[in-house]
Amino acid sequence: MVTERSPTEIDEAGRHWLRVKDVTGFPREARDGYFPRHGVTRPAATTEADLPAVERDGEGSLPADAERVADVDRFALETTYLSGKWLVERPSEAVDELWDAVVDDVAAERFWDATVTTRAGCKAFGEADHAVLVFTPNYFDRADVDRVRRRLREVHGVTEAIRYRPDAYTLDGVHEERLGGLTDSSAARFRA
Repeated sequence: MVTERSPTEIDEAGRHWLRVKDVTGFPREARDGYFPRHGVTRPAATTEADLPAVERDGEGSLPADAERVADVDRFALETTYLSGKWLVERPSEAVDELWDAVVDDVAAERFWDATVTTRAGCKAFGEADHAVLVFTPNYFDRADVDRVRRRLREVHGVTEAIRYRPDAYTLDGVHEERLGGLTDSSAARFRA
C-alpha cells in the first residue's frame, strides 16, 4: 500500500504519530472482519472466565507481583479496555519499509491496528529509533497476541526482543497505586 507520506518525512511540530487510519482512510470499526477471521472474542463479550493466567515469560517479564498484574487484568475486563500492542523499534533507514508492510497487513486484516512515531515524534520524545506499535484488540486472547508476534518475526523479520504492553497500563485516570510498577514505560505483559 502506498502512503501519502512516510513516517520519516513527517516533521511538522505536533505530528508525533502516524496512524493506520490516517493512511488507509477507514476507521477501526471497519475492520470487524478481524474478529471472526482470527477467532478473537470481542472485548465486550469477554468474561471473567477469559482472564489470562499470570505467567512469567522469562527474566523480568512482569515488573509487578502476580496479584497486581491480575488486578489490572480485572480492571481491563471491567472497562473492556483490552487492546494492547507489540512494540518494535526501527531506525529511520528501516522504519518506512516495515511501516508499509504493517499497513498492508492491517488492510488485509492480518493485523488489527497500528501506529508509528514520525520524525517529529522521535525528536519530541528524544528517541533515536521509531516506535512501530502493532495492536491486538483483546490481550486476553493469547493465541492472537502470539499469532501477531509470529507474523512480525516470520514475515517482517523482527528478530530482536520485543514487548507487549496492554493499553490498560497507560489508560488515563488509572491511579498509580493500582498499577504500581506497571506504569513504567518499559513494563510489559509479554516479552518475546
